[in-house]
This record gives sequence, C-alpha cells and structure tokens, in this order.
Amino acid sequence: MFGEVYDVIVVGGGHAGAEAAAAAANMGSKTLLATMNLQTIGQMSCNPAMGGIAKGQIVREIDALGGYSGIISDKSAIQFKMLNKSKGPAMWSPRVQSDRMRFAEEWRLALERTPNVDFYQEMIQGLLLEGNKVVGVKTSLGIDIRGKAVVLTNGTFLNGLIHIGDKQFGGGRAGEKAATGITEQLTKLGFESGRMKTGTPPRVDGRSLDYSKMIVQPGDAIPEKFSYLDTPVLTEQRYCYMSHTSTLVHDLLKEGFDRSPMFNGRIKSIGPRYCPSIEDKINRFADKDSHQLFVEPEGWDTVEVYVNGFSTSLPEDVQFKALRSVVGFEKVKFFRPGYAIEYDYFPPTQLKHTLETKLVENLYFAGQINGTTGYEEAASQGLMAGINAHLKLNEKEPFILKRDEAYIGVLIDDLITKGTEEPYRMFTSRAEYRTLLRQDNADLRLTPKSYAIGLASEDRLKRMEEKERRSAALVSFFKKTSVIPEDINPILDRVNSSLVKQSDKMFKVFSRPNVTMDHMMELKSVSDYVAENDLGREEMEQAEIQIKYAGYIEKEKNNADKLHRLENVKIPDNFDYRKLKSLSFEAREKLEAIRPVTISQASRISGVSPSDISVLLVYMGR
Repeated sequence: MFGEVYDVIVVGGGHAGAEAAAAAANMGSKTLLATMNLQTIGQMSCNPAMGGIAKGQIVREIDALGGYSGIISDKSAIQFKMLNKSKGPAMWSPRVQSDRMRFAEEWRLALERTPNVDFYQEMIQGLLLEGNKVVGVKTSLGIDIRGKAVVLTNGTFLNGLIHIGDKQFGGGRAGEKAATGITEQLTKLGFESGRMKTGTPPRVDGRSLDYSKMIVQPGDAIPEKFSYLDTPVLTEQRYCYMSHTSTLVHDLLKEGFDRSPMFNGRIKSIGPRYCPSIEDKINRFADKDSHQLFVEPEGWDTVEVYVNGFSTSLPEDVQFKALRSVVGFEKVKFFRPGYAIEYDYFPPTQLKHTLETKLVENLYFAGQINGTTGYEEAASQGLMAGINAHLKLNEKEPFILKRDEAYIGVLIDDLITKGTEEPYRMFTSRAEYRTLLRQDNADLRLTPKSYAIGLASEDRLKRMEEKERRSAALVSFFKKTSVIPEDINPILDRVNSSLVKQSDKMFKVFSRPNVTMDHMMELKSVSDYVAENDLGREEMEQAEIQIKYAGYIEKEKNNADKLHRLENVKIPDNFDYRKLKSLSFEAREKLEAIRPVTISQASRISGVSPSDISVLLVYMGR
C-alpha cells in the first residue's frame, strides 16, 4: 500500500499539520498527511475564531506567504472585527468569528484539491530512523511508511489526559483517544520533554439562553477580511453577546475547588497565563467581583454556543450550577461540560530556526508540540516547517524570517532562543519592530520572499506589486499637490487643528494627527484622483499609514539595520563556549545548550548578558 517513498510525511491534521502539508505539496513535494481522524482536519478544538491581538497579524502573514488559513477564515467567517482601531496601525488586529463546521470542511476540501497530498487515517506510533536521520513513520497497525522528512504536529494528543473534576481519562480532545509511543521513543533518543495544560469552556444550547439580558457585540459596520486574494467579504454577520460573572457565581464555583484538579494536585503542569480558567481567575484576582463572558455562536445554522471566558476543569455539576447563575444563562442546557487537558511537549530550544530538530536530521516539530498555544501560532509553524522540509530535501537555502520581517519570525526566534515553560502565545508587545510588522503590509513584506522560494503564486505577487505601485502613486500625489487655505481650513477648523495661512503641500497637512483620509477625500482634487485611478480602501489605507507614520517607520528600520550587523556575525557550529573563561557560568551553560547561529541570536537568550556578548564579539574578531 505504501510502496513509494514520500518526500514529506506530516503527522497530525490540525492547524499546524494542515498548513505544513499544503506548503510542502504546493512547493512540489510528494506529501502524506497522516492523522487519527480525517473528519477532524482543521478542527477548531477550542474557540470558534481566528485572529485577535497579534494573532490576526500572523494569519495575514500566513496568507501573504501563500498559506491557506486566511482563505479558509474568510470562507467560513460569520463576523469580522478589526480590534484596537482606536490605536495606531501597529496595533490593529483583525479577528473573525468562524463557523466551526464550515471551517473544518473548507480545510478538508482545500487539501483534497491540492495536488501532491495523500491522506491516511491511523495513529502514528513511532519514527523510522537510520542513524540520526528520520526515514519514515510506523503506524499502530505496524505499517512502515517511508519518507525523506517528517513533520510532527501532534497538538494536545501526545499522552493526552482529560480532567473534569475528580474524573480523568486519556484523550487528545473530547471524544478522541490520545496518541502514544512517540514521546517515549523521542525521550529514549535524548529529547527533553515536559507536560503542559490547556482548557476549554462548556458548550451550551443557544435556545436555552436569554440574549435580551446580555450586551450585544456586533461586527464591524464595514467588515474587512484576512486574505489578500478575492475571498468573499461578509454581507451579513451574526451577533456575539457579552455577560458577566458575579460574586454569587464565584461563590458557587468555589464550592467545587476541593474537587478541582487544578487545586488538589491532580494537574501538575502549567496552563496558558493569558487564557486562565475561570477558577484560576477567581483565585488570582480575588478582588474582582465579576469577569466578562463572551457568548459566541459556533456557526450560521447551529444552536451550539461557546462560552468564552468560562474555561474550566471543575466538576460538571459545579459548572452547571454556577453557569445557571449568570445573567441570561438561568435556563442553560449543556451540550458538554468544560475540561482541562494535559499533554506532552518538547522544549523548543531543541530546534533550529527552520524547526528541524537538532538531534534528528529531517525531523521537524510544529505547533503545540513546541509549547505554543493558539491556532494561529500553530498554523504559522506548520507553514514554516513544511517550507523548510521541502527546501532541505531539494538542497536549497533554508527559509528563516527575521524579527523585523514578520511576527512569525519573532515567534520562532522566541521559541528557539528563550524556550517556554508555559504555553506561549504571541502579543504585539513581543515584537520590538511592530510598526514595521503591521497587518496591512504583510503582503508587501512577505509575498516577494515566498514567490522567490516557489510557494506564493505569480498572481499573488502581481496583486501585491500593483497594490504597492498604486499606494506609492497616491503618496506621490499628496507630496506634489498643493491645497489652498479656502479649501482646507474648514476641515482643519472642524478637527481643532491650526489653520493654514497660505497654500501648502497636501502631504504636510495630511501628516497632522487629527486629519484622516476621509477628511482629505472631501477635497475635490483628492476624490477625483481616487475615482480616476479606481483606488480601493486597502491602497488608500496603505498610503495614509505611509504618510502619517513615516518617521516611526524610518526609525524602526534604522534600529533593525543595527540588529542585522550582529546577525552577520556568525558563530561556528562546533564552537566551544567552555574555553571562554570570561563568559559567565550561566551564559556558557545556555549557549552550549541552545547553540545560537549568530551573535544577534545569542544576545536574545535569557541569561546571556551584554558583557557576555562583548566577550563573544571580541573573540569572533568583531
């Protein structure tokens, strides 16, 4: 049945696995996607949404690179919001509420339409090795499948253990069994492993809720989308709602704390700091009388509802009693209770920047196996692992994104150099060059790079180049065209900005903080130019950002250039840090363990001080 040798075998069909398989196959690798259940490819195991703070930027980057997550999100969206719109464009973050069933269906269909992808449903129990090189996988039925590279994207399934109150049972997701065998084999090979925890809230019957008592959360009046391609824009949207817990709800939840696996020692691993369970929130923020709950529909047609903010592993009777005391939930009916899940992960300091493991050649890790949380983080790692597996097999240069080039670059660099002891999630605050890494310019940053390695299509590149040309032409128009006081002063007066006494270039007036593109469009010369050139909202927004934030963008570029000088100082693969006695003991230990490729990477390792970097620079001959 498996006589041929695959180029790339991807283990796991979640967000990381799906993107890895699509990337490798679209670049030309003969790819096998092996998963325990073909019906759950692209499954949204937790909340039915894509994007959010920094995560939305990642989805746009995936799309710009030629991945599928943005396209799938647009096709299955039921609501769109651009978060942080009141702040600067570096903070704008797109988010969609998704139809859970359609999202998974669209992923399955997209992969089935992708040439070079084969599918196989079975548990993968181990790796086939020749020396320190992976050469395939072994299934639970004992079938050997040969492959030149393997990408592990096992999610929460590696020795997964589900907790609901004092009950616990093996599983990688509600109703699905755990995966065994791989952790044990990898630890025997010398890999370090650990345990992490995540949780999910109850799913409830929307027909049993009283939405009239809740606060309506509509989508944007003019919804945008994720993909830079011609994906559908929402013409109608579903509402989400908001309610709150109360001191009564907290008291009812506390009654079950003695039976909580989080507090009685059953769960020993660490959960995500930024998505705590409701019992953790009550415990950590004891001074708060209430917490927000977001009531999110699971799709266009289903009545199933996701109670965002009520993640819990408390006993099901405690969950039910407490939730019935929330406003609007007085008659709630459960589809299923919330639960926590513990699973194996491998500290990502054991990986190269390509996501290939240091111990086993041609073996790649992506997603929650690396200690991350979130669909978007997983999908981006899967994409990069699939790309790099293909490139290595074809003896081409690896594809590594720098910290000033993409949030994906920040994510992978953080994982490789700093590791993580709790589920890692991306924030805009983690990116020191976030003014450069905006969601609006992901295509300008990344599509040419992806086209050069053979992933992004020519059509995608041409679209990007046309957008760039038209935006630049609009900026040039503002720089060359003057405006007279009679035309601009009424607008400036309305926005409480100083009036002009003589003609001035539009660029200078537009640079003022209170003046927006909508204000400039009130000028006939501007509206005529936009109409004559048939400019879209995306191109106009790009021009506005380039004009208003030119100084900030230039400053960050200069800072990035300084960083690149350190990136150019390479450290030999076999460098012996122990011989540098001037290094601190901690620095020697960390540098030996992580083996950074450049001085710049070494400088970001926790425990390596500026004085340690100075020692390295002197030794490398600066």
